[in-house]
Amino acid sequence: MAERLVDLGWLRIFLEVGRSGSLSAAAAALGLTQPAVSYQIRRIEEQMGVSLFRRQHRGVELSPEGQRLFEIVDKAVGGVDVLVRSFRVEAERPSVRLRTDYAFSALWLIPRMHAFRLLHPEVDIQIVATQRLDRGAPESGDIAVFFGTRDEFGPGSKLLLPERVVPICTRGFAERHGPFTDPSQLAGTTLVHLDSEMPSPWFDWESYLSAFAITRELYAGRGDLRFNTYSLVVQAALSEQGVAIGWLGLVDSLLAARTLVTAGPTLEAPARGYWLLPPAAPSPHAERLAEWLLAEAAAGQR
Repeated sequence: MAERLVDLGWLRIFLEVGRSGSLSAAAAALGLTQPAVSYQIRRIEEQMGVSLFRRQHRGVELSPEGQRLFEIVDKAVGGVDVLVRSFRVEAERPSVRLRTDYAFSALWLIPRMHAFRLLHPEVDIQIVATQRLDRGAPESGDIAVFFGTRDEFGPGSKLLLPERVVPICTRGFAERHGPFTDPSQLAGTTLVHLDSEMPSPWFDWESYLSAFAITRELYAGRGDLRFNTYSLVVQAALSEQGVAIGWLGLVDSLLAARTLVTAGPTLEAPARGYWLLPPAAPSPHAERLAEWLLAEAAAGQR
């Protein structure tokens, strides 16, 4: 026959009696009556078949068996209390969710997030990066950073990074396949493309070259490379696979470190770029993050 398990609902009552040495004090601390506490202690002693307390003239004291049990219960209940407190603290911490794309999150946002964390360590940030062009208004408490034009996002949006691009490659690639002193020379080298599911909403190689009245035969180069995420485009350029279009604001640190170099003139599309979309409902923590994003972007463009 299976051994009957002991009911554990008495743990906190036993612990409080053991700590205070008084049934009345334990009852007051737990919001119970003294008879209810006395009943629970008698009940658990009956279940265990041992006396847990010695009755004194004033109060009670733990028996040897009660002391052994007290040490285990104290650790167990204390551990549960600590865990529950951590659950509650986590639930009460302010949180902001930022939706954006892979390129902005990986190349611009992540290298700078430590600065915001130092200013606001109490705020949890959830970054949701996606390639889907889901540009609906942010949910309550959320903000978003998306690439496009003001017409797409409405008057409440604020331009974070205007689109400015320049061809980029490594110094080694430029030395072996350049020099790229004229934009027309780019048409004869390997180009790294960022593909889009629709007509390109940003500068691509066709629009870049056409701005200088340069036409390029389909197979004029040595075989181009195409990727569907900009992080891979940049990685291909870093691996000396070809010349990529570099979005200023995203590749600035790589250019400053001379890890990549420019390989042509800069083009601008002031009406396009990364736009900051405010939360649908007021949120002080989202507003702090939005203000910080605008300040960081402005500092980088000085």
